[in-house]
Amino acid sequence: MMKRWVIAVICAVLWAGTGMAQPAPKETALFADKVKAGQMPPVEQRLPQSPLVVTEFAGKDGPGKQGGEITMLMATPRDVRMMVVYGYSRLVGFNHKFELKPDILESVNVEQGRIFTLKLRPGHKWSDGEPFTTEDFRYFWEDVANNEDLSPVGPPIEMMVDGKPPKIDIIDATTIRYTWDQPNPGFLEALARPSPLFIFRPAHYLKKFHKKYADPAFLDKVLKESGPRGWAPLHNRLDDMYRNENPDLPTLESFVLKTKPPSQRFVFERNPYYHRVDSQGTQLPYLDRIVMNIASAQLISLKAGSGESDLQARYLKFSDYTFLRKGAKQFGFEVKLWDTALGSNIAIFPNLTVKDPVYRALFREANFRRALSMAIDREEINELLYIGLAQPSQNTVRPQSPLYRPEYASKWANFDIKEANRLLDKIEFKWADGKTGTIRKRDELGIRLLPDGRPLHILLETDGQVSEEADVLQLVADTWKQVGIKLYVRARDRQDLRARLYAGETQMTVDNGWENGLASATSNPADLACLTQTTRWCSAWGQYRDTYGKSGEPVDLPSVQHMNELAEKWEKSSDPKEQEKIWHELLQAHADLVFTIGIVSGVQQPVVRSPRLRNVPDKGIYNWIPTSHFGAYRLDSFWLDGAR
Repeated sequence: MMKRWVIAVICAVLWAGTGMAQPAPKETALFADKVKAGQMPPVEQRLPQSPLVVTEFAGKDGPGKQGGEITMLMATPRDVRMMVVYGYSRLVGFNHKFELKPDILESVNVEQGRIFTLKLRPGHKWSDGEPFTTEDFRYFWEDVANNEDLSPVGPPIEMMVDGKPPKIDIIDATTIRYTWDQPNPGFLEALARPSPLFIFRPAHYLKKFHKKYADPAFLDKVLKESGPRGWAPLHNRLDDMYRNENPDLPTLESFVLKTKPPSQRFVFERNPYYHRVDSQGTQLPYLDRIVMNIASAQLISLKAGSGESDLQARYLKFSDYTFLRKGAKQFGFEVKLWDTALGSNIAIFPNLTVKDPVYRALFREANFRRALSMAIDREEINELLYIGLAQPSQNTVRPQSPLYRPEYASKWANFDIKEANRLLDKIEFKWADGKTGTIRKRDELGIRLLPDGRPLHILLETDGQVSEEADVLQLVADTWKQVGIKLYVRARDRQDLRARLYAGETQMTVDNGWENGLASATSNPADLACLTQTTRWCSAWGQYRDTYGKSGEPVDLPSVQHMNELAEKWEKSSDPKEQEKIWHELLQAHADLVFTIGIVSGVQQPVVRSPRLRNVPDKGIYNWIPTSHFGAYRLDSFWLDGAR
């Protein structure tokens, strides 16, 4: 059903071209006055010499027309980064058929899985009209990634194979080659992510703030006015291609931020130098503007249900669907249900690197994690919260994945209080100082006692963004109490929660399961190992790898060491059969050892849209990977019926 996300070789082809001569580009009405006044070049001079010609659309409404603006709702000003996700302009990216194709690039050629030749589109320009060339790639590599002041831990991990960086050859202004000694099969996928590996920067803009290039008097003046302690913090603050908080930073995205934070209303305007056109010669995006209004996360479903958003899925949940359907009849919008592709829509993450030595030892016991899983009544959760439409499941790949096996979803997932209690009773563990103990004894309330006498209370911390989590966790708490475990849930600010996780303060967290629920053997399995500090069940181990041993802790659990070795072995392999074998070993390890506890999968996502908004598919997959939510369906191709 699903095509492979990553292909070994991408030939020199356009995204979707007919090979026939295309109509002359048409001037955009929004910029017509500026062009007439000589303040902006005409569209034929703003486009690359070989623009990406889009002939296929995810929606059914075909080529559209320019004009108009739509409104979205977001819960925090930090959500401006979602326009980088939704806009989804990438060197290479997934289309709505989940095929990885050149986008910003004119072509990519891959040899032996380790030599990547990237060809830019001649004449492509940044949003401020300055040329986009291989100088922007050189600047990133030499002056950002390998500058100790800007990148203290060195280049991105995706650029290192066996600890070695690539050899980079700049062939000309539009051609650059990256060569590794060994295959780097995850490289292209990293470029296509929702939060991509950016291997280029707008050099002409950032050089003004780089000590190596900047005019000293100008830089001193800016530093006195802006306040950062030195040029490097200033450069890093302005260089925010994903955070998207600097309106002055040139971009290649379809929409350009026009509002300087902080604000409660953010305006994005079409990029006049955008590289895509349709088959009629109309420059994309079709929309002139997108407005993000900031509202409380708890109010977004109410506002969307009152017709205050033209396109909304973020902060909506399945339990809102009935309410949204009623609002659709009253306020005239449409609401559709899209599929999701998460390994589990909600998963629980015991922190195996928590600082507390007793809980650390306990969480590292596989039987403890298995017992926690068996003490969850997934069928009850599905019936009460998802009206039976989800699938009780561990955190694993979905049935649509070619890697799926039923036992991955079902192992240790049957609700069995008796067996969970038996597993807990047999646990004997020890921690770093050599002390041993059991958790068989209970207090007067029936809660098990830790070896040091404390009741077995688990504090699970959430970011408080999704009320659905609270409902699920209440049901989990009810059944965990039956095996002598008291669960407390505390909501925290997302940034605070992340900081506590990285510091080893959190015992347990909850979030979506694996994003790559539709993976194939050629998809990077990094999420299944412990390779980065953002991995919630082993943050300190991942931090150690992220920082090349400068912080965090080395992995000291043999099963996790083996999983990391498998993931690193995949990164060096270009053999699909070997990659598939590695995937199954990792999936089997997670099924057996339950490092993460999945609850249900297949929960559908409500998508609200204005009936005037065209080319939005009725059916889609709303997921971080591989679709970048709306990104793979091409937000730049959505258009308003009735616009000028």
